[in-house]
Amino acid sequence: MKQFLVITSSAPYGSAQAREATDLALAAALFDQKVSLLFQGDGVFQLLPDQNPAVIEQKNLSAMQQALPLYDVEDLFYCADSLKERGITQDKLALPAKALSRSEIALLIRQQDHIFHV
Repeated sequence: MKQFLVITSSAPYGSAQAREATDLALAAALFDQKVSLLFQGDGVFQLLPDQNPAVIEQKNLSAMQQALPLYDVEDLFYCADSLKERGITQDKLALPAKALSRSEIALLIRQQDHIFHV
């Protein structure tokens, strides 16, 4: 079994990149691959609850992210520095993701067979 890491650094709305990252994680997991998802940069905004994208006529990404555990995508991580830089605290997150330092992220990347930065 190969290990895949999907890195998402885009805000949840305004482009298709956040949705594509989630789609990629779900698709890889569908083929029985070990998939981890890392939120960094503006990607940490994807972890916030109560998103209301209908105002900008987009579908709610968090509904799709709730399916991640059903596909065995349970290794969710976020960059602790990215969260702090954006003034977000861990208790505000909607998904059960684990904080990683930049050095821990580097180690996680080295442990993967395939890395996708979306």
